[in-house]
Amino acid sequence: MKYLLCCLGFIAIIVALGQRTPALGQAPDKDVRVDLENPRYTYRAKHSRDGVGKFYMGREIAHVMGHLGAGWLERPSREVEEKPQTLIKSLKLNQGDNVADIGVGTGYFARRIARVIGPKGTVYGVDIQPEMLELLEKNLGKLGIKNVKGVLGTIKNPNLPTNSIDLALMIDVYHEFSHPHEMLQNICRALKPDGRIAFVEYRMEDPNVPIKLLHKMSQLQVMKEASPHPLEWVETISALPRQHVIVFKKTTTTPAVE
Repeated sequence: MKYLLCCLGFIAIIVALGQRTPALGQAPDKDVRVDLENPRYTYRAKHSRDGVGKFYMGREIAHVMGHLGAGWLERPSREVEEKPQTLIKSLKLNQGDNVADIGVGTGYFARRIARVIGPKGTVYGVDIQPEMLELLEKNLGKLGIKNVKGVLGTIKNPNLPTNSIDLALMIDVYHEFSHPHEMLQNICRALKPDGRIAFVEYRMEDPNVPIKLLHKMSQLQVMKEASPHPLEWVETISALPRQHVIVFKKTTTTPAVE
């Protein structure tokens, strides 16, 4: 009898070893699909209702805010919640700088930056939604601002000139990029040598920030996602009520990804 039990136990071990066991905390393999175009990304059947089901470096990508929600970008409470002038001052911009506002939307920040960098500088307002660029153009026209240029980007490429940008600014938008790896590669390509990139994200570390979880990012996660690129961390600015500003500089050149 003991011999029979030992044999059965041995068979069970062999069977178990032949099966693929999901890692602790991960969904079973049948619920995870690898992106065939770029295996850095995976898709999971079970995911947050606030996300698209696509994951990158352990983070689920959030839904994009469409142009129909553009009014939220111009809400009066934004002055108190985000302190735009404090943010712009902390970025230490200079007259004549070229700044890329990635995910420009209605131009809330772009038109403020335009005044700081002066007529010799240019703000490239990048968005993937033509409707947002139309709203941007209307707002600029009302104010007579001439040094903001709308740019229609794609989900992988901001379509900016090579080695042309002093600062690439992403305000509450990076977490929505459907192809964050490719976008960062192409943003790096657009940066001048020693050009900077700033991630402005609601602080994941602070549970009191009243923003949905997938629309927050921790500093650790930002550092993790910046690490494959030719970027060196410079500083993290904590002057804003709800967001942190995580700044990197370009260290080497990098090719574009189409």
